[in-house]
Amino acid sequence: MIDQIRGLEDLKSLAGARQAELAVAFDLSQRREQAAAGVASGEQGAGVAAQIALARRESPARGSRLLGLAKTLTGMPRTFAAFRAGLLNEWRVTLVVKETICLTREDRAGVDEELAADAGALDGMGDKAIITAARAAAYRRNPASVAKRAARAVGERCVSLRPAPDTMAYLTALLPVSQGVAAYAALAKDADSARSGGDERSRGQVMADTLVERVTGTPGGISGVEIQLVMTDRTLLQTDAEPARLPGYGTIPAAWARELTLTTESSTGLNLWIRRLYTAPGTNELVAMDSKARLFPAGLKRFLQVRDNTCRTPYCDAPIRHHDHILAWHQCGPTSRSNGPGLCEACNHTKESPGWTAKPVPGPRHTVATTTPTAHTYHSTAPPLPGSALPRADIRTDNITSRNVGRQVRRAPSPGRPAGASPPPPGVPRRPTVQVLGRVIQPTMT
Repeated sequence: MIDQIRGLEDLKSLAGARQAELAVAFDLSQRREQAAAGVASGEQGAGVAAQIALARRESPARGSRLLGLAKTLTGMPRTFAAFRAGLLNEWRVTLVVKETICLTREDRAGVDEELAADAGALDGMGDKAIITAARAAAYRRNPASVAKRAARAVGERCVSLRPAPDTMAYLTALLPVSQGVAAYAALAKDADSARSGGDERSRGQVMADTLVERVTGTPGGISGVEIQLVMTDRTLLQTDAEPARLPGYGTIPAAWARELTLTTESSTGLNLWIRRLYTAPGTNELVAMDSKARLFPAGLKRFLQVRDNTCRTPYCDAPIRHHDHILAWHQCGPTSRSNGPGLCEACNHTKESPGWTAKPVPGPRHTVATTTPTAHTYHSTAPPLPGSALPRADIRTDNITSRNVGRQVRRAPSPGRPAGASPPPPGVPRRPTVQVLGRVIQPTMT
């Protein structure tokens, strides 16, 4: 079995190397076709990485990195051979390329020869050892390029947020080393002072709380922000276990959502209320009013944010930055919920490349079919809302014609009657369910 595991690992590397070869060949063929079609040289290659990403079931950003890796490896034959032979896997090949990307093609080839990866020189090394070896070889080849990259990295400083388990989040800052060390030292100093003064919180807890208070200016860290919390009325009012969804984060436990939503105004000093969002009968798809405007108005943008949660391109989970028409405005595409997807900036630009088309199609929820220049079609369906996975036998739908709003009605068991028992006699009222968008904090508009 161990021999099989080893053999399959080698096979994965061989397949990855072949994918890289095909990616380079596909990029070249697409550029030739675009040149023949009259596309300007500076715009040739647009959309190639996105097509590779879709084929590999990866995000567009990941597809771009994979294509860049493949094209760089063509100038590093020894590293490429080690990849093909299974001496290096795709991740460790990426580490080598990352540390040499600042070099010229000639210097990169020199590093490749020095490392002699195809001879097994890197075999047995861990990630850090490979990074160290590649970085040292790159510096010996061209110290100025490495120093220039370090100086340029200062311009890439940023702050990012990503989900963590158990309703937590990672707030990460990419800073110059001097600033990062100074910020950490200041937080650590305050934490040590608080602990020595009798604060019962742990050192890490004090540092985290101090960071939030200094950044936001308030002890709790919540001031003038809008939190879009999507949950069912059963979760909110009946202590149901159906989890809620926090756009930009993901699924959160029902109990935590109730605590967040039902916090009293007196305890926070914030203006809180609940906005009800109704779902269409039978599909659980959000329903909203259409707009005749050329640009998506703020309310419709907010609706698309809640419905789509992240970028609607398949395999892309980047934050939504653009709200654009699926069927273009100049092609008489309406400014409506059905013709509006939430997209990240890169995916919105990609769909405008020659040969890309998109259209809404019937589906269980809002569905978009995207066709690439090679005539491959990919479908994207809006994520399910909390409470949408109810058993079909336990759902009855009614229509509401007023203002294009749908309502889903669930047969709620009466007191003393267990779930799954026979329904109540005709005429007994049933409790409606709604999708709840909760906790709006000091909003700028209603």
